Amino acid sequence: MNTIVVIIHVLAVVVLVLSVLLQAGKGAGMGAAFGGGSSSVFGARGPATLISKITCAAAVVFMCTSLFLAVNQSALKTESVMSGYAGTEAPPAEPDLADRGAGAGRAE
Repeated sequence: MNTIVVIIHVLAVVVLVLSVLLQAGKGAGMGAAFGGGSSSVFGARGPATLISKITCAAAVVFMCTSLFLAVNQSALKTESVMSGYAGTEAPPAEPDLADRGAGAGRAE
């Protein structure tokens, strides 16, 4: 089940990236960069195009699979991600100077 969701997640990422790159911006010309664009920033754009619907669907699939994978992973493991690797144990603590005897280590 987890493998299928990961495959869907990767496909959603590819579709999302491609659909965002294929979309034309609101002010697609150079004139819009210098204030010549006549479209308003928050105004109506008319009916949604097919690419914008694909982008929205891919974004929803991406968010759902991300949430599923995160919840599924946290339910499976309750330990640290580094707990299985060699050499990750904490180094032995150095003894505190207050724990030593009053005159230990001093040459008088």
